[in-house]
Amino acid sequence: MITFVIVLVEVVTELAVVAVVVKVVVVTVVVTVVVIVVVLVVVVVVVVVVVVVVVVVVVVRVVVVKAALVRVVVVSLLVVALLVAVGVVVAVLVVVVSAIVVIVVVVVVVVVVVVRVEVVVVVVVVAVVVVVVVVVVVVVGVGVVVIVVGVLLIVMIVVLIVVIVVSAVVEVLVVEAASATAAAREAVVVFQVPDYSRHSLSPISQSLTDMDSLVLLLVTR
Repeated sequence: MITFVIVLVEVVTELAVVAVVVKVVVVTVVVTVVVIVVVLVVVVVVVVVVVVVVVVVVVVRVVVVKAALVRVVVVSLLVVALLVAVGVVVAVLVVVVSAIVVIVVVVVVVVVVVVRVEVVVVVVVVAVVVVVVVVVVVVVGVGVVVIVVGVLLIVMIVVLIVVIVVSAVVEVLVVEAASATAAAREAVVVFQVPDYSRHSLSPISQSLTDMDSLVLLLVTR
């Protein structure tokens, strides 16, 4: 009976230790995942805002200011690419640091709390699960960031192409309209009505007088 009680106490103690270890590991994993998700969301939001601002600036400069299209597009793409690179680097650094924190916490828990081999095995299994979870979060998070950034870049390129095409079409229409107007002005013939007020005879009377003179000349001959 005494042996049974001792074994039961040892089992309860081990279970309590395991519960503490699991609780610490779970809290660490949850905090890490939350931090990673928040960082990725912030990166995506910043990228979205900057892409929208860049597109608006490009449209305004090309359509309103009539700035050099190639230079504006190149500068805009460089700004977006730099932002994407910085965002991805920040996201990866945060994820790596979070993973390192999780691993360190697990190791500290194993060294400080665990005193038996059985519990060590449990903690190792939990640590492996934690690492797998962190890796999955890293892959999914970075993948989501890359996908969102890629979609935004595609949308930005499409918008720029539409702006380029519309601007070119409008410019061609304006040039053609100006050319047509100039051609119409050149083709207009300004007819001046002869002023017969200076002559004593109208053109018809003058013609009849000329014919009478010709007939008289022939008769005379």
